[in-house]
Order: sequence, then C-alpha cells, then structure tokens
Amino acid sequence: MKRPLLPAPALLCALALGALAPLSAAHAATRWERAHPRRDQVLDRTQHLNTRIRNERHEGEITGAQARNLHTQVRDTRLEQRAMAHTNGGTITKAQQAGLNQQENAISRQVGR
Repeated sequence: MKRPLLPAPALLCALALGALAPLSAAHAATRWERAHPRRDQVLDRTQHLNTRIRNERHEGEITGAQARNLHTQVRDTRLEQRAMAHTNGGTITKAQQAGLNQQENAISRQVGR
C-alpha cells in the first residue's frame, strides 16, 4: 500500500493555499487599479497597443522594422508614465494622463493605417 506524500490534513492545507494564491494576487491588482485609476487606464491602453502591433505584424500588415518602432514608442510612453508617477508620489495628474493619451492616440493611428 502506498503512503501519501503528505498527511491528509497537511495535503488539504497545501491544496487550499495553492488555490488561494492566485486570488490574493488578483485582489492586490484590483486594489492597485482602484488606487491608481489614471495609471491603470494608460497601462491598459499600452497593453492593448502592443497586442494590436503584434497582431498587425503577424498578419503581415506592418513590417518587422515598423513593429519595432511602434513597440519602442509604446515603451517610451509607458516609461514616461512611470517617471511622472515617480515624481508625483505614485499617481499621475489628469493633465499628464491627457498628454499620455495623446501620445497613445498618435501611436494607435500609426498601427491602424
């Protein structure tokens, strides 16, 4: 007869902790999103732009060089947002968000040609 690797109560505890770990990470992300809604919106758009660029490249709508250039622009926007937040105690102002949105709109127009 095979012995279980862990006693039954310890096994149940390990399984329960393993099942709860992703939930606590999701909860922490949600808490951050609520605390930083402007940054979250900019970062969501950044993610969406990168996905669109990858899809356009995969479909042959843009060249590799164009995709690299666009990804660089998206990265620069993300880094600018991060620097703004660093100087403002972790948040960005409405005016900063508007400026970042304008940059992302310009990138979006280049992807959607």
